[in-house]
Amino acid sequence: MLTIIPDLHADPNRLQASLNRADHTVAFLGDFIDGSDATGGGTSDAAVLKQVRTLFDKGRAVGVMGNHELNAILFHRKGEDGQPLRPHSPKNIDQHRSFLSCFGTETREAIEWTEWFRTTLPLWRDEAGLRLVHAFWSDTLISVIKLRRPDGLLQLEDLPEIADESTEFGRAVKLLVSGPEVLLPEGYSFADAKGNKRREVRVAWWRGAASSWGDIALSVPDHSILPREAFNADIAAMMYPPEAASVLVGHYKMAGRVQLDHAYAACLDYPATPCVYHFDGENNLLESNLEVLS
Repeated sequence: MLTIIPDLHADPNRLQASLNRADHTVAFLGDFIDGSDATGGGTSDAAVLKQVRTLFDKGRAVGVMGNHELNAILFHRKGEDGQPLRPHSPKNIDQHRSFLSCFGTETREAIEWTEWFRTTLPLWRDEAGLRLVHAFWSDTLISVIKLRRPDGLLQLEDLPEIADESTEFGRAVKLLVSGPEVLLPEGYSFADAKGNKRREVRVAWWRGAASSWGDIALSVPDHSILPREAFNADIAAMMYPPEAASVLVGHYKMAGRVQLDHAYAACLDYPATPCVYHFDGENNLLESNLEVLS
């Protein structure tokens, strides 16, 4: 049995509640770091990372890289021009604030932890009938990465092209940890939670039976403004095929009732309602193996 634990975002209480439900090996879906409560005492990147690393060292845990781990690796390393591979903009600093409050910027501790991310967390796992990835499973993109990194672990020389997405390899890495976004048809837009006008939406690619924009658009508060027509063939090609092995992801900050959207693919990241999934070799994902944490 394998207990799959989604995004923790530096929350030691959520980590412990998840571990309390795990009798066997645990598998993490990434995003260990960067809590949203950096000043309120409810988050601690250091506490979460130290406990997680101990589990890895004891052989009780495996995991995959999240976009926050990749962003941290880039944030604390410089390119040939001497500039950070991830800009130290106010937005990026704010997103990374809880990690910075624990470890600082480009300090020895920050470099050590981000090296642990790079050398320990592959971009995907595919074994024992279950696939794990942080944000997007794509056989095509994984094949691109495998040509250079068969084990899914990044090397330092890969980082510049990932940072600027200048190559097919760099773009593939970014998509696996951040997921696809697509443009709405011409004439359609929406206001996001901050009131900004947007045309790009996140795609619920794991909903294999989806046929409409309302089924797949994740970042749109009001689905009534979405197109009524079916999405195009390029988006259809992103959807996870029902005959493939089961896959679990995090990343998407789902709301509402915790549920499995598909018998072969599902997102477990529900920030307001923590959950875990207990995998025991089943061919299809089972609602009975999805546990909401009290």
